[in-house]
Amino acid sequence: MSARILYGKEFAAQIKESARLEIEDIKNKFGVTAGLAVIIVGENPASQVYVRNKHKTCEELGIKSEVITMPETSTKEDLLAKIDELNAAKDIHGILVQLPLPDAIKAHSEEILNRINPLKDVDGFHPVNVGNLVIGSPALVPCTPAGCLEMLDLAGIDIDGKRQTRSHNRTQ
Repeated sequence: MSARILYGKEFAAQIKESARLEIEDIKNKFGVTAGLAVIIVGENPASQVYVRNKHKTCEELGIKSEVITMPETSTKEDLLAKIDELNAAKDIHGILVQLPLPDAIKAHSEEILNRINPLKDVDGFHPVNVGNLVIGSPALVPCTPAGCLEMLDLAGIDIDGKRQTRSHNRTQ
């Protein structure tokens, strides 16, 4: 079988429309508008673009999007307090802390990410979600691998029972 290149942009519109319809259905059935809060600490330009794109996509899909910008000088305690506030917020269903964090608090990334309620951990980084994923229990799946699997499915590529077989020719 020959290789086939899949281009994410070709699948994006289809995936977004499916998500938009599902979000609309939940809103109609249960009267709930999904809410995502993204916390960005500092002024990392790449992170700002990434967060801006997430916010735009949320608006397109009918998701309430809250972007919380915290200064580079924020402490671990400041960030943990904001996460606690969002964990308690009834209108926020997903929380994402944009990485990388500034150098002053980067060493505390694990503690910070673990503070997010596992039910609101949209990145799937919380140990509860990672553990559930590993043992095959229902879990929030990190979006990049989930998106890759969705693309394979939409492309009609069956991966059941497949294993990675790759030869590497390395020269030193």
